[in-house]
Amino acid sequence: MSKRNYASKCSFIFLDNKTLMCSIPVLSSLLWPMMSPNKNSRIALVMTFLWMNTIASDTPAGNLQGGILYPRESESREVKLLDGIWNFRLSLDPLMGFKEKWFTKDLSKTGSVIPMPVPSSYNDITMERKIRDHVGIVWYDKTFFVPDSWRQFGYHVWMRFSSVHYAAQVWINGHLAMSHEIGHLPFHREITSFVQFGKQNRVTVAVDNTLLQTTLPQGLLQDLPVEDTVETIQTYTFDFFNYAGIHRSVHLYTTPTIYIDDVKILTDVKTDGTTGLIHYNITIGGSFSKEESVMCFVDLLDQDGNFIVRKNRNSTLDGLSGTIEVPNAKLWWPYLMHPIPGYMYMLQLQLSQKDSGINDVYRQPVGIRNLKWNATTLTINGKPIYLRGFGRHEDSDIRGKGLDLALITKDYNLIKWIGANAYRTSHYPYAEEIMDFADQQGIMIINECPGVDLVNYSIILRNKHMDSMAELIRRDKNRPSVIMWSIANEPRSQLKEAAEYFRSVVEFVKSYDETRPITAVLNRAENEDEAGQYLDIIGFNRYNSWYSNTGRLEVIREKVEDEAYKWHTKYNKPVFMAEYGADTIPGLHINPSYVWSEEYQVELLSEHFKAFDALRKKQFFIGEMIWNFADFNTAQTVTRVGGNKKGIFTRQRQPKAAAHHLRKRYWLLATELEKVPLPLDFENYEADVSENILKVEL
Repeated sequence: MSKRNYASKCSFIFLDNKTLMCSIPVLSSLLWPMMSPNKNSRIALVMTFLWMNTIASDTPAGNLQGGILYPRESESREVKLLDGIWNFRLSLDPLMGFKEKWFTKDLSKTGSVIPMPVPSSYNDITMERKIRDHVGIVWYDKTFFVPDSWRQFGYHVWMRFSSVHYAAQVWINGHLAMSHEIGHLPFHREITSFVQFGKQNRVTVAVDNTLLQTTLPQGLLQDLPVEDTVETIQTYTFDFFNYAGIHRSVHLYTTPTIYIDDVKILTDVKTDGTTGLIHYNITIGGSFSKEESVMCFVDLLDQDGNFIVRKNRNSTLDGLSGTIEVPNAKLWWPYLMHPIPGYMYMLQLQLSQKDSGINDVYRQPVGIRNLKWNATTLTINGKPIYLRGFGRHEDSDIRGKGLDLALITKDYNLIKWIGANAYRTSHYPYAEEIMDFADQQGIMIINECPGVDLVNYSIILRNKHMDSMAELIRRDKNRPSVIMWSIANEPRSQLKEAAEYFRSVVEFVKSYDETRPITAVLNRAENEDEAGQYLDIIGFNRYNSWYSNTGRLEVIREKVEDEAYKWHTKYNKPVFMAEYGADTIPGLHINPSYVWSEEYQVELLSEHFKAFDALRKKQFFIGEMIWNFADFNTAQTVTRVGGNKKGIFTRQRQPKAAAHHLRKRYWLLATELEKVPLPLDFENYEADVSENILKVEL
């Protein structure tokens, strides 16, 4: 029987108007007797039915319903964090948990469980290889209390997952509540009808880390014969470890009967250079009749909490829109481009019904700035941008890709210490808490979706790609730090089908946001590339004197200059170098310099710096980003010694020699371009050499 015939016998339900899901009990009863002993086949079928939109879907992508505002406490909203220790167990047979209905009982009653921290990747928490290298489904559960006061106040109760990788299904007290595919992005649902007020409740989550050619990112499953059985292993071409689990915070929160569902903010600066404009559009959720009078008060507050502007008007079910004009606005500036970088106002939104007072209050940070670009330049508030930064990863010891506020804070201190002003969220969206820091500290972000190493272009993949961009823009549309959308990293853009694929993705993204340029980071030769023609800005990766011409530092300058010039000549668009670098073992010193040594990394950087300075004089070159900010974990391979070592910091955030070298360059550039003074610790004291000391008696 074909997979399509299986599908015709399944009953399907729609969740979130987006993901076509097969009813789990029906799927289990149909497929269980037909499962082969080959676990590869089982996982592939589970993934096909559970996480794919359809087997050959051509459904339009990006049909998102509602907003995804970050949960914030206010006079009308309560927020509980469900982070902590959850129960956890593997499902070595991917269908067992569904067939035995583990979601209907405490996970501890289904078999042996272990404690698992949330947020965290599960891979590196234990000492067991089978957990680190697991392919397929794992299960979590946790109990939580819902106050009866929430029922008395008539609140809507919501649960929100900030990131589960790669795909998830969520049950509340045994009821299937929501599902989501594509890690690194949030999803939520109102769960009022599923919870018991004044009692303990249970949330159960099934997480699948399997990657296929129709997931984002892509992967392949392979059979590995082991004695008298066959194991399934996950393979992928991208160069970072496929960490999995509940990676970011889980929130339980409330909204009133009528609530602010979303707000879209666009900002601009008048030609006088001092008057800021904030265009807003508010969407209302909940139930009320068209006859009911609903007012919305929109207040703008400065960082000290002082009221700057207050507006109000009647609302309809279509939501509210308006413009706030801010005289002598404090604009949002990148770090080191202004004495007060990252200035954020607060937009305070209040809903009110006649005779019932304030119904809902939500506060949205907002930074006022404008972006413009042409064939040679990207500007912010009328000033040209020159990017000084990194590619990065969400990656650290033990917790993998799990949210870590201490690490986030340390990273931003290092970014500012080194004099950088930007980075790319390679190769997936980063946590909202990381993005908050960027807004507040004035760090510019190239915001990238999980479209890494794309190949085998298909309609299903394209729609998933569009979904990822729609969800990313929905989440980060109001952030002043986001200056570009990156739709891919190192796609196989030489393939003929890449042209139509990227044309449609770019067109789709522009339908959501035309205020930011679109880029992709390309690594095919410019004469064979099919994607760059649709982009606004060209980013390229090239590892001269590392993957090619290894050890030959003398070729770098000419090759970098030549390639950047060719990209600009072909497409007549601004160009930046998104990745360059060399793996470096901390503490390895070889002189004369030799590959893998700290000396070699420093000299490789210097040769690139010469090329960048020559390119800056040609006007079209707008930035340099080293790969990588810090060392990170990868899949096991003989070309990686405990992961990728191209970081200028170690995985533990200790500087290599290259970090000090790069710091000097970035601060010297800031001094030249932004006229900022050098930091007091720019040079260490060495000697007070006066003229008298230098005199030599003959």
